[in-house]
Amino acid sequence: MQPIAANGYPIVFSENGYDFLNTFIQESKYSNIFILADTNSNEYCLTRLLPFLATDKTIEIIEIEAGESEKNITTCVEIWNILTELGADRKTVLINVGGGVITDIGGFVASTFKRGIDFIHIPTTLLAMVDASVGGKNGVDLGNLKNQIGVINVPKMVLIDTEYLTTLPQDQMRSGLAEMLKHGLIADASYWSQFKNLTQIDFADSDALIHRSIAIKNDIVMQDPTENGIRKALNFGHTLGHAIESYFLENDNKKTLLHGEAIAVGMILESYISWQMKLLSAAEYLEIKNTINAIFDTIVFEEEDIQPILDLLIHDKKNEYGKIQFALLEGIGTIKINQEVENKLIIKSFDDYKY
Repeated sequence: MQPIAANGYPIVFSENGYDFLNTFIQESKYSNIFILADTNSNEYCLTRLLPFLATDKTIEIIEIEAGESEKNITTCVEIWNILTELGADRKTVLINVGGGVITDIGGFVASTFKRGIDFIHIPTTLLAMVDASVGGKNGVDLGNLKNQIGVINVPKMVLIDTEYLTTLPQDQMRSGLAEMLKHGLIADASYWSQFKNLTQIDFADSDALIHRSIAIKNDIVMQDPTENGIRKALNFGHTLGHAIESYFLENDNKKTLLHGEAIAVGMILESYISWQMKLLSAAEYLEIKNTINAIFDTIVFEEEDIQPILDLLIHDKKNEYGKIQFALLEGIGTIKINQEVENKLIIKSFDDYKY
């Protein structure tokens, strides 16, 4: 699998990627190596990673609990304290091994510790491989509000090893698949078409599908690293999806949704809005809705859920001057950013989602 040149760092693949990693670590002359993992990646993934690391440097492992609830400043303080106590300095490298929570928080911790140390991402979930680890966004949640605190700062490299996916449960695989569907919808209609009938997909060729998904995201990020323009396209499904994810996260009577589960709903809702705003045809909308619903379970929204979700939209990071900004589909494979949408149309999208 060919490496992908990102904005100041390489994305490398499979076992050849470990050769690149070892050479890079040796040439960089790091003082020591820290690995950040959660309870899952420590148990299931480090047994594969550690034998590949050819170094005589001290390796320290920092483990945090798994889950979105750990992605906060309190956890960062704990990690900063451990780094300090164990002698991390400006020549330390932090290797983040895990899913999106680990890459997000690990990149943020590294970017701010001693005003910035080097970090490397080794994503171990499908979601982290095709989305969270690529593009340089690092950060934590503020309460239940997703990714409100953070920086854009790129890793020294990203290593994609799809062998880690063999440890994932199916719901985590579906969560990552949502971002792959998004990449097709916003930028590549032929790529989207490969997912219209999952029974026809050759999952033996999943590496190629993952590689293409990463390439789509990387191409967009390279055009707009700091999200002033076209990078907003990557937020399709996320304006409503993040609000839904936050609402379910803060309510004890709701089942917490995986990121991809919330984004899947968001893509259906925002596709409906695209149709109603005459950017998307009815046939395209139904194709999107039926394809996503064939993969993901329907989420039940009560009438009293809708207004609190709408209230959360004001915190979306794309908003400008108090206006809620959507990235909407202008046909499958094309996106239109900075679209204002009235609340009554958003409410109609929830009504349509039920059927």
